[in-house]
Amino acid sequence: MIGEYTNQHGQRYELNLKGSGKTPYSRNGDGRAIVRSSVREFLASEAMFHLGIPTSRCATLITATDTVKRDLLYNGKLSDEKTAIVLRLAPSWFRFGSAEILAKHGELNILRQLLDFVIESHFKEITLLDSTKYLELFSIIVQQTAEMIAMWQATGFVHGVGNTDNFSLLPMTIDYGPFQFMDSYDPELVSNASDDEGRYSYRNQPKIGRYNLDKLAESLKRVLNKDQHSTISIILDGYDSTYRQAYISAFCKKLGLQGSSECDDERLVVDLLKMMEDTKSDFTMTFRQLGDVPIDDLETNVINKSHWALLDLQMHPKFIQWMTTYHKILVDYGIVDEVRRTNMHRVNPKYVLRNWMAEDAIAAVKRNDYSVIRKLLHVLQNPFDDQIEADVLGYANRPPKWSSTIRVSCAS
Repeated sequence: MIGEYTNQHGQRYELNLKGSGKTPYSRNGDGRAIVRSSVREFLASEAMFHLGIPTSRCATLITATDTVKRDLLYNGKLSDEKTAIVLRLAPSWFRFGSAEILAKHGELNILRQLLDFVIESHFKEITLLDSTKYLELFSIIVQQTAEMIAMWQATGFVHGVGNTDNFSLLPMTIDYGPFQFMDSYDPELVSNASDDEGRYSYRNQPKIGRYNLDKLAESLKRVLNKDQHSTISIILDGYDSTYRQAYISAFCKKLGLQGSSECDDERLVVDLLKMMEDTKSDFTMTFRQLGDVPIDDLETNVINKSHWALLDLQMHPKFIQWMTTYHKILVDYGIVDEVRRTNMHRVNPKYVLRNWMAEDAIAAVKRNDYSVIRKLLHVLQNPFDDQIEADVLGYANRPPKWSSTIRVSCAS
């Protein structure tokens, strides 16, 4: 932390330098960040912001000429890596772990001060003198965490290291390390090469959110009255239904089905994802291209070669059956095709930060060529718009085969 900044709209941000060197909290590390991780965080945070997902942001990326030794994949092979510094911004950098460590060490007065500061600074709807203030804070955090993770799932985003230190009290996406926007839909996708057990896989992210909230609840119980302990457990139990509702709503919107029947649409979503899994269809482009093609053409299997993700999906034996069901639901809700396609293009990006795109930008920055990262940043700032230059660069094409070999870890 180097200070605070308030913009012209009265929005307050805490400024944080990542990679600037040792601090009292660096433990045994050198406090330096490498170009690879810095470029990835810089691009990812801006990509997530423009996708409408709560996130920290990056204001500046500065590269240096010196290098440090890093074991990028924890396989004992050290490499010389060019260093960098990222200036990160967030309304707050307090995490679940900030409360957890204070509770663990019995520093309850400081824990109360921390929670009161967070409430006073960011949750002004909560009255500080109210005896239920910490319960109210936890309720908001549960709801917003569930909604944020539903957004991750609906974007095909895998954080990679979803521990309590990487979950924000505000809640927002922070600390971009071995993340990945998935290519082919794979619910078991593990983005972190060092996550051998798949703890932080795409499928497990909702469970990890619940686990982390449970740890936060345990910490808050240290400053609650005993008769409030049962209440905080009830609040936590509401996570699953909140997440499920946000998840189904997000995917229904991706299909252009705003405000429709939850039960029917959930089956539609589940069946589509199963077909995508079976055919290894691209997550991002399947939804985007479903919005490109008229429903009558989809139902009769008239798909242009340029819609490569749909060509993969149509190979599934249940594709026509699913399309017929989808069309019937649209008719039942009175959603005309032009409205469907417009709705879908508003929420389904054409461009996300795929690993291979980040890799190209990293390689260029290492050569002191910043043109690639600037072009890519511009594309990611307008993810829902058709962009000729982005298409020429192949950002909407099938990912290159070599991209499947890219591996990232906490060190990279």
